[in-house]
This record gives sequence, structure tokens and C-alpha cells, in this order.
Amino acid sequence: QVHLVESGGGLVQAGGSLRLSCAASGSFFRINTMGWYQQAAPGKQRELAASITRDGITNYSDSVKGRFSISRDNAKNTVYLQMNSLKPEDTAVYYCSAVPTLPGGAVYTVWGQGTQVTVSS
Repeated sequence: QVHLVESGGGLVQAGGSLRLSCAASGSFFRINTMGWYQQAAPGKQRELAASITRDGITNYSDSVKGRFSISRDNAKNTVYLQMNSLKPEDTAVYYCSAVPTLPGGAVYTVWGQGTQVTVSS
């Protein structure tokens, strides 16, 4: 099994910054693409905020482009999301995702437990 543990959420004023971390552990051959998704409210769809391939190719949603930066440390199987110039509309539960390749070759998506980010105006 593969587990993701997130940290770094919290309450911040508009214009402030937060850094999220997500570490993968368990039995896998490698971690492929990793990403961060936003879920603004229970029942609403999770939306991709940013993703990064194992080779470092990044992708951002238009709403966070220029303010958020995703990075990863392959040696630590960890992905980070640096969030700057935060806005109240960034308030959401942030979920980490990862696509591991298991020792037998299977590939699937794993989700973290989510971390709350609240931006006050």
C-alpha cells in the first residue's frame, strides 16, 4: 500500500503565504506525477491546482498561475506547494495526489487525507 501524509495547512490573511508538503510512503517502485487539488466545499468537485511530473514538468490552473509554485524531491518522495499572494477564494481543502508504480507494474492514483487552507479577508 501507498500512503500520502500532508502538512502545512492553516489560517492566513489575504496576501499571505503558506507551504504545503506531502510525503509518500509504502511499497512502490517509483512515484510518477504528483499534484494538489482544491475542494472548496463538501460535495463540490475537486479541481486541479497544480501538478508536476517526475521529470519536473509543471502544470497550473489559471486561478493559481503566477502565485503558486509546485516542486518535488524525488529522493524524499515529497511534493510541495508554495502558495503566495493568497486570496479568500483560495480557501479550500487541499488534497495531495500521487501516481505510484507498484513493484508488480500496476499504476493507480493515491489521495492524501486533505489539509484545510483558510484565507481571511
